[in-house]
Amino acid sequence: MTLSTKIAHNTIIQIASKIIATILGLFTIAIMTRYLGKSGFGDYTTILVYLTFFATVADLGLTLVTVQLISKPGADQERIIGSLFGFRFVTAFLFLGGAILLSLFLPYSNIIKAGIALTAFSFLFVNFNQILVGIFQKNLKMGKVAIAETVSRLFLFLAVLFVYFLDLGLTGILVATVLSNFISFLFHYIFSRKFVKAKINFDIRLWKKIIVQSWPIAVTIFFNLIYLRTDTIILSLVKSSEEVGIYGAAYRVVDVLVTVPFMFAGIILPVLTRSWAEKNNKFFKNVLQKSFDIMIIMAIPILAGTYFTADEIINIIAGSEFHESAFVLKILMLASTFIFMGTMFSHAIIAIEKQKEIIKAYIFVAVTSLVAYIIIIPKFSYTGAAWITVYSELAIGFATFFLVYKYTKFIPSLKVFFKVIMATTLMSLALHYFNAYNLNLYLSITFSVFIYFVSLYVFGGITKKEILNILNKK
Repeated sequence: MTLSTKIAHNTIIQIASKIIATILGLFTIAIMTRYLGKSGFGDYTTILVYLTFFATVADLGLTLVTVQLISKPGADQERIIGSLFGFRFVTAFLFLGGAILLSLFLPYSNIIKAGIALTAFSFLFVNFNQILVGIFQKNLKMGKVAIAETVSRLFLFLAVLFVYFLDLGLTGILVATVLSNFISFLFHYIFSRKFVKAKINFDIRLWKKIIVQSWPIAVTIFFNLIYLRTDTIILSLVKSSEEVGIYGAAYRVVDVLVTVPFMFAGIILPVLTRSWAEKNNKFFKNVLQKSFDIMIIMAIPILAGTYFTADEIINIIAGSEFHESAFVLKILMLASTFIFMGTMFSHAIIAIEKQKEIIKAYIFVAVTSLVAYIIIIPKFSYTGAAWITVYSELAIGFATFFLVYKYTKFIPSLKVFFKVIMATTLMSLALHYFNAYNLNLYLSITFSVFIYFVSLYVFGGITKKEILNILNKK
């Protein structure tokens, strides 16, 4: 099996599992929003976003560094993974413990403070998972990750149903979240034993090397978090739980979607890293171009489709109580599109080891976004927060593209982009027609997706050769 076929198979497996996990996730959100209401779901969103901020800082870039370290020739995988586990345990304890302590001094309700203390355990398992994912990325066995995610999402769905029927409240939802992430970690760990039988160790010497390699990514992640997550945190501090719930419902839909580009980029990163290290620039640029094309093929029609169906999507996912979230979703989908387009460039920067060079851009976007959040959110609430998110993702997308061009001279061809625009236009016309005649949402989406891909094939955006290669039938 060729490398391209392995990548294609890994991608197909992940997309299939992601579809299943997404459906389960959306059903879970549907139950949560209807059960908790805007205020309760706002509290749930506040707890998760607050802890996500600290847990992501605690990551210190180790997810991406793991792939780099174990992908190098002659790497001692067991020693590296064991040391990363030890390092991650210490950082998670410090940052998550600090998050719990800090929350006591913030103007949150007692239920939010208690929820933060309880749910911190959930993020400890998430942090351990991120190291194990690097093993599967390196070995192009992301199907194992897909299984673990699907099982944990299924458990969470069933557990939330259990909480709903027994009326166990927000605390029951949070306990279900912790147990779901524990199950995910358990499956990741069991599957990883086939490749690496590492034991946790505290190798200070290796930790120093890890810090040297990871600190630029860690700084980047920190400033990335400022413009990505402080919107919800500031919203939770200056506005009501209901407004946080409205914003959170729209954001959860976007969060589900943007896992796709990061999933795909995670698969491609080892290939980009290896080809750049071997000075195979032609292959590097070819992989980056194909990856960019795939992101475009997915992002543009999703943006257009959401514009026509946002009201129905929110009504199905969150319920009529969250109808204000539809407008927020339309805005956030612009940010999602820029994430799709920019993800491959941000990972390419890691592959060519120029992480330090992008720090200035992240600092600029983080500072300008934070100032904008502080000024605009008190006046314009979740609408202002959404538009600032669009600005920040667009700015970072341009910055990462220019840096990749500076060191690789790569300029993406827009040949596929224009064909995608044509196919998306036909799809949008069909959606407009379907809306005019009040066609069922599921039928509208099914017919629109069919029209899009047939049009894309006719315009040459995808070819028979590429389809056969993916299916491994050539």
